Amino acid sequence: MTEDFPRPLPEADESSKPFWDGAMAGQLMLMRCSDCRRWRLPSRQHCDNCLSDQFTWEPAIGKGTVRTFGVMHQKYHPGWAAIAPYNVTIVELEEGPRLPTNIVGAENSAITVGMPVIVEFEQHEDVALPKFRPA
Repeated sequence: MTEDFPRPLPEADESSKPFWDGAMAGQLMLMRCSDCRRWRLPSRQHCDNCLSDQFTWEPAIGKGTVRTFGVMHQKYHPGWAAIAPYNVTIVELEEGPRLPTNIVGAENSAITVGMPVIVEFEQHEDVALPKFRPA
């Protein structure tokens, strides 16, 4: 990342604040239906399974598997120029939800579908990004 062109970072809104607060504390947080106990991500008002509007935010285990990935070579934004090529990965968490993220701690050529991964957090001043490394 260069000072001239920093990468854009997410900003929490009211519905995602518990997720981002958890990330800053080093904990992956997910919504969980209070009635049927299904996990969900991203945050939404009603459970997809039972339509309940009752939920809690709970810590996830932080483990999952690579569901799919791609390697980005094109520099669509100058903030990513210094790190290209980089991977964009969908991790299926042990709890079930799928999270778009990046794999760190491995070469892009070493990433495989089904690879077990574990969360770690890339700390920035105002936000921590959940990334995954090989387990």
